[in-house]
Amino acid sequence: MKEGQKDIFFITGESKASVAASPFVEALKKKDYEVLYMIDPIDEYVIQQLKEFDGKKLKNCTKEGLDLDQTEDEKKKFEEQKSAFEGLCKLVKEILGDKVEKVQLGQRLDQSPCVLVTGEYGWSANMERIMKAQALRDPSMSSYMMSKKTLEINANHPILTELKKKSDKDKSDKTVKDLIWLLYETALLTSGFSLDDPTHFANRIHKMIKLGLSIDDAGIEEEDEKLPQLEKKEDANTEATKSKMEEVD
Repeated sequence: MKEGQKDIFFITGESKASVAASPFVEALKKKDYEVLYMIDPIDEYVIQQLKEFDGKKLKNCTKEGLDLDQTEDEKKKFEEQKSAFEGLCKLVKEILGDKVEKVQLGQRLDQSPCVLVTGEYGWSANMERIMKAQALRDPSMSSYMMSKKTLEINANHPILTELKKKSDKDKSDKTVKDLIWLLYETALLTSGFSLDDPTHFANRIHKMIKLGLSIDDAGIEEEDEKLPQLEKKEDANTEATKSKMEEVD
């Protein structure tokens, strides 16, 4: 471990290549911190019981509570950015609704605009993938162990700075709403989750490509009207999920 590194940082995933390219470790790599890659399915089960090793706490890079050592200048800048981006964070939460539990600025990103992190005690994205692959899994368990997602945004990324400027001018701008949904769905993929609806995601990508190529604006609007509403529809299992959560409580 690097001198001054207080915790053991680790990340779980499907392969070494996938975790090495993960946005979760960007800031850690920049600080030259060591990160333990855990790519075997059994690791997810072991790490639930193994909380520390040799007096060092184990910190999952994909979960909340990842605090990186910052200089006084870095802390001051971060607090200023939190205040400046508060309005955008609220707008993103309003647009995404129940898709995310909260939206906030994060410290773990360097080159990516945003990432989805999970709660400290819920399943990680990798654990969700493993459980969904179980042939005899218990669907009722999935309903209340499914991760509560937090969208962390990178205030230093040009996409976010431009999106902030655009939203400050007009919060009801439809382009802002489309871009936020696109950022959320790409964050799902880069964070290891599966898309809720790949077809709608593909349609939005195609729309952006057409706009980039200046193809038939009228046709784009017509196609856009055919797209289903982006707002989250009420899940038929919502009541059952709430009931199950009450039983757990």
